[in-house]
Amino acid sequence: METDRSGLGDFLRSRRMRLDPEAMGLSRARRRRTPGLRREEVAERAGIGVDWYIRLEQGRSVSPSTTTIDALARALRLDTVEHAHLRSLARNGDRRAFSREIVPDPIRRLVESLHQPAYVTGRRWDVLAWNEAAADIFTSFVRLTEANRNILLYMLTDPEARRLFGETWPDEAKRMVAQFRATHDLWASDPAFLDLLERLRRGSADFATWWEAHDIRSVAAGRKLLNHPEKGLQHFEYSTFQANDDPALKLVIYTPA
Repeated sequence: METDRSGLGDFLRSRRMRLDPEAMGLSRARRRRTPGLRREEVAERAGIGVDWYIRLEQGRSVSPSTTTIDALARALRLDTVEHAHLRSLARNGDRRAFSREIVPDPIRRLVESLHQPAYVTGRRWDVLAWNEAAADIFTSFVRLTEANRNILLYMLTDPEARRLFGETWPDEAKRMVAQFRATHDLWASDPAFLDLLERLRRGSADFATWWEAHDIRSVAAGRKLLNHPEKGLQHFEYSTFQANDDPALKLVIYTPA
């Protein structure tokens, strides 16, 4: 068991550095060596001590109150999704090391019985179960080994994904990175997540740029346009559902639009 606050510190730092001091009415009289606000400026805007804020950014083992987190969200001008993410990071305390989830048999049979493309992922976005309709679209699910069967690895390093998503690939890939970031930050120091990041950096020239932006997006339903190698362009609506058996399990269903 360990307390991991590195994700909280990284997120605070990323949001502090993206702010424009001049736009926030702060003087540029003093030369700034780095972009964004200074730590003492954020602390003052949030009404907390500078030393306390520095400890938060350093990922030290501290437990900020909800009032402090909300004050930081206002000081850093976070939107609703970012504010919720900051609260999750602050609540994130002791946890065991990550282990690959196991899909219960009833959920596996449910997925296999569906006519629409469907698959199940875990918290690290590993693909844990899928049906024939999904394999017809995402043929790599069958071809890949278990260690490589991961949505992000597929999207960012597999040539099939680029062909399948076509012109929409950059936007889709960038969106997925921002959505995964919200989960990753809760497991920032876990070896399994560190290994996944290293493989993504090695396999994708775009990943590092998108990752350093530290964008956060929530998971939501939407539409996708896929270029099937035999059936041509296909329009889908997709929705995601969490399993009561294990909230880490996410069921994704594609419905022809």
